[in-house]
Amino acid sequence: MTDTLSPPLAAAPDAAYDTTGGHPQKLKRSIGVVGGTLLTLSCVTPASTLFVIVPDLFASLGSATALAIAIGAVLCIAVAFCYSELGTLVPSAGGEYAMVGTLAGRLAGWLVFVLSLIVVMIVPSVIALGTADYLAPIMHVDAPVAGAAVMLAATLAGLLDLRANAWITGIFLVLEVVAAGVVSVLGFSHANADAPSLIHGVVAGENGAATTVGIGAIVGALSIALFITQGFSTAVYLSEELENPRRNVSRTVLWTLAISAAVILVPVAAITVGAPDLATLTGGDISAMVTAWSNSAVGTFVSLCVALAIINAGIVMVIQNSRVLFASARDKAWPEPVNKAFSTLGRFGSPWVATLAVGLPGAALCFVKADLLTEITGVAVTGMYLLVAIAALFSRKGARKHAAAWRMPLWPAVPGVLILVLAYIMTQLGSEPLLWTGGITAVATLYWFLYLRPRRETRWVITLPEDEQA
Repeated sequence: MTDTLSPPLAAAPDAAYDTTGGHPQKLKRSIGVVGGTLLTLSCVTPASTLFVIVPDLFASLGSATALAIAIGAVLCIAVAFCYSELGTLVPSAGGEYAMVGTLAGRLAGWLVFVLSLIVVMIVPSVIALGTADYLAPIMHVDAPVAGAAVMLAATLAGLLDLRANAWITGIFLVLEVVAAGVVSVLGFSHANADAPSLIHGVVAGENGAATTVGIGAIVGALSIALFITQGFSTAVYLSEELENPRRNVSRTVLWTLAISAAVILVPVAAITVGAPDLATLTGGDISAMVTAWSNSAVGTFVSLCVALAIINAGIVMVIQNSRVLFASARDKAWPEPVNKAFSTLGRFGSPWVATLAVGLPGAALCFVKADLLTEITGVAVTGMYLLVAIAALFSRKGARKHAAAWRMPLWPAVPGVLILVLAYIMTQLGSEPLLWTGGITAVATLYWFLYLRPRRETRWVITLPEDEQA
């Protein structure tokens, strides 16, 4: 890697300034571990993920769905270790790109930024598209229209103060955890004696007969499994607004991963053992199963909780994603008028232009086919984790070896093994999402060489908040 940066002691000469004192714009430290965990858990969106993304895994993996998610959660432990160490070394709203760019070089940081931008622009729309299905008990709305409405509402909420949003998302989070709990209780209480093993994966074929799920299919689905639990990364995006980030970033990351894995895995296991037959499980209609296990009132309650969970996810994702654009503008990734706009803070302390720039295109993406978007996101998440793991190998180089930061156990074995596993997963992914992601990355690389690199003294200068530069 070239152009490796150490954390700069001062912002770039032409960094984004406020209108009063000529200092770089910075976010307020206003939340602790509880608030950060609530916001981060909401970004994992356990219930919306369970009801929107998991049904597609049931269709392709059947009873092996829980196994794939469990493997993904184990891999995410290693990823979370990398995020915790790097996030406390480089506590910036830029998240992955600030960590990787500071430790492994500006080009690597730029590529991570591009991959994260793919994720942050697509994921909220994919989740929001599931709203219509769960509003069906009370109203019928076209999926794209409902999804766009959710994105617009989330954008408005994202303009508010972060502390207020922590309470809003916390309330919604309770509702979605309750919904996941209801599904778990109903599924286990209606366990089917003929249910297939959670380890021996089978799926219903075209004629309804059971078909064994191969290892290749499980490996191929791991990118989606990683996507399902990847929301813990939000903690590093919030690191500029977390009090005492050297301690609280790692706590937020690890607590979020542990809780979200349990909230997702337990209901998935319950659905698998409680499904009346393999065809019903493969169909993935969780709402219909809940109604069959109980009654229409309970089914309606769960559906409405999921709809609220999706709105909750949209709010948190818009908050997270606007911070990415804010940080990229502060670090001079764009032409000056764009940098000035994205780094502008509103009356509530939120980057309002960056928030609109994330939310409005997200509403438009709701009118695009969801399946391809989900697969592209899986590729981008896997690639992003791969680059973060590579950067973790540089986290104890030179002076960083003695820096005050959370340190992962079994370094460098953890990032080393993670690199090998993620690289193998990339070879098993579909060609179309790989081509789309690769094409976007290629264009972004050209932008780096033609615009950013020739202006490296004044462009893409990765900075840390003032109180963390030492």
